[in-house]
Amino acid sequence: MIKRNKASIPQFIIHKIGNKFNDTRNVFSEEPVVFDEDSYNLMLPFLLKPFGNLTESFRFNHHADINLNEINSYAQRLFKEEEFFVDGSKNILLHLFEQSNSAQIKTGDVIVALFDDIEFNEVQTKALGIFKIENKTNFFQTFQEGNSFDVVVQKGISTKKIDKGCLIVNYQDDEGMVVLSVDNNNYDAQYWIKNFLNVKYADDKNNHTQSYMEMCKDFSDEVLKTDYSTQEKSHFLAKTVDYLKENDTLNIHDFKDEVFEVEEQKDLFDDYKKLFETDKEVLIRNQFHISEAVVKKQKQKLKTEIKLDTNIQIKMDVEAPDASSEYLELGYDEEKKMKYYKVYFNEETS
Repeated sequence: MIKRNKASIPQFIIHKIGNKFNDTRNVFSEEPVVFDEDSYNLMLPFLLKPFGNLTESFRFNHHADINLNEINSYAQRLFKEEEFFVDGSKNILLHLFEQSNSAQIKTGDVIVALFDDIEFNEVQTKALGIFKIENKTNFFQTFQEGNSFDVVVQKGISTKKIDKGCLIVNYQDDEGMVVLSVDNNNYDAQYWIKNFLNVKYADDKNNHTQSYMEMCKDFSDEVLKTDYSTQEKSHFLAKTVDYLKENDTLNIHDFKDEVFEVEEQKDLFDDYKKLFETDKEVLIRNQFHISEAVVKKQKQKLKTEIKLDTNIQIKMDVEAPDASSEYLELGYDEEKKMKYYKVYFNEETS
């Protein structure tokens, strides 16, 4: 989604955020951080790496006027007024603090950073990063005392992943500024995305493809696997991926004709689509351009193995849509009173 080859951090500040429900207070920094070389070279990729492979993006939202969205307003001003950075970062922290509407919202460190030369859609631009560090990692620190070395346990920020973070790119389309977000501690789905950022998914092919694949995955788990078999579920997922790979545009009528061989399953799919849209509060379009990047990323998450209670697993290739129907046969053994799968093959491959 973004490229960070030429990116730099001209402004960076850290504050401590509390929680009004457990009497912990905010603690503000008054000056931006001045990095040493080692810290800077570690911090830059740590903050930006999570956004490199994101395919979905968001846009700011507000029920009355988009200009009243707090983070949208602060971001636009920060991009224009360098001297507003410290005060703007404090305002961001105060807005985040106000969203701490229960005792379970964690305290921690909040990093606000301005980035230069972020590449998005082949354009070099600025970006505003807001990151919340909720968990600290234990590590050993060695030190010399007299003629010997000793060790002590300290807590610090892990460089492996960010707990919560967003990147607001100074790039506008018809829907507004581009917002990217990650949340690895998703204990409250409303807190970061809806309450703090107040964003909605962008109306683009990435979101349409993502939502459609999520619906197909849930349909395969909740309907096909339950009402038919795991083999039928895996066959459907493989056919879905094949359709999405081979076409530039999805048309739901063409999709059903190509993927389903039983008319009853088309009706079940239509009924599930309505249920999915209601439960998830999302509109699944009947026709849209397919995002190749989303298909490539999401197909890795599709589970097509059959797990049996006899400690045997049969794993099918999601890239081979006809394999399960041609080479896998489900039956029932009257003598053993057990179901069985018969697998056809020419030779074993390593």
